[in-house]
Amino acid sequence: MSKLEGKVLVAQGGGPTAVINQSVVGAVLESRKYPQVTNVYGALHGVRGIIDEDFIDLTEATTHNLEAMADTPSSGLLSTRDKPDVAYCQEVFKVCQAHGIRYFFYCGGNDSADTCRIVNEEAAKARYELRVIHVPKTIDNDLLVTDHCPGFGSAAKFVAQAFAGVNLDNRALPGVYIGVVMGRHAGFLTGAATLAKKYPDDGPHLIYMPERPLSKKKFVDDVSKMYQKHGRCIVAVSEGVCDGKGRPIAEQFSKGEKDAHGNVQLSGTGAMGDLLSGWVKAGTDIKRVRADTLGYLQRSFLGCVSEVDQFEAREVGEKAAQYAIWHNRDGSVAIRRLGDYAVEYFLTPLSTVARHSREMPAKFINRDGNNVTEAYRSYVRPLVGDLPMMARVHAPKVAKVLNK
Repeated sequence: MSKLEGKVLVAQGGGPTAVINQSVVGAVLESRKYPQVTNVYGALHGVRGIIDEDFIDLTEATTHNLEAMADTPSSGLLSTRDKPDVAYCQEVFKVCQAHGIRYFFYCGGNDSADTCRIVNEEAAKARYELRVIHVPKTIDNDLLVTDHCPGFGSAAKFVAQAFAGVNLDNRALPGVYIGVVMGRHAGFLTGAATLAKKYPDDGPHLIYMPERPLSKKKFVDDVSKMYQKHGRCIVAVSEGVCDGKGRPIAEQFSKGEKDAHGNVQLSGTGAMGDLLSGWVKAGTDIKRVRADTLGYLQRSFLGCVSEVDQFEAREVGEKAAQYAIWHNRDGSVAIRRLGDYAVEYFLTPLSTVARHSREMPAKFINRDGNNVTEAYRSYVRPLVGDLPMMARVHAPKVAKVLNK
């Protein structure tokens, strides 16, 4: 097989993660090893930067600088929320062709995979040899085929530690706490709130995911039962939870606002938490009810990174370069879980990942639809890595004198 000589182009799309730069650096450093690669470019602001020809030459970046970037959260090459259609991707291809790009690596979610698919098809139509690899990334963990997605483990670690801290606070000053977690269609990230639980009465006591319908009555009844049982209640809820008709509850307060992809706006507001806390206040006698929205903190929180997530994010970037440059193949890099716990990487066709997303399997959600199962915990624990230890004071009570 003849070697395909030319330039490499790397870009990042969609929401940042704590480890996406590991994937970029993995692809860049691996690409620089091959003599047929003449330059390695980075596009600033994803596909928008490609159309604008806003490139930097990463061939001249020092290894030390790249390694420092790899350890830094968020998108070092900056990102975009553009959702390319065929016409948009035709422009992307034209720029690649004009610059002599022969290898295109795009780090992102299912929309990014679809972009890769269309660009790949445009290159084939033009009979221009262009290897296109989708490098998986998303904190939602909702890509098809792969066992899990780089970026999810670190976000899950943050959510687990955030709710562990909330639990300590709530135990000291009891009440109802509602935490809204990212997740439009899948509850993988919200479920991670359970991971740092140590004692039987630790929160979160309730977890709600988009995969199960949620009604006002059920929510208030569940909270009341947990409050009666523990004298307090911590709730983790996905921002994408829906009512019995499958409509996002967020539509009740969205006022028609849409995001860049035409979806109901879920993030960037505390309205969901306010709505749910209002349900509790109106439907119970509980006085202390608080709500928070974790928001962007989940994606790129400095100092809260899963080492497993870091290693795997680096390796999917490296494998992307190997599949394209060494093996002359297109596709999306995916992860297969082996034993307890190891992984191997494989290449799946772009069409199997593009556009569509997955939900949490039924076995990960309890029968009542208000918590996760042990099967879910077993699935997530290896991805998150070590969590901080918590302790309670253990000492005998002193006998009362005045209030016997």
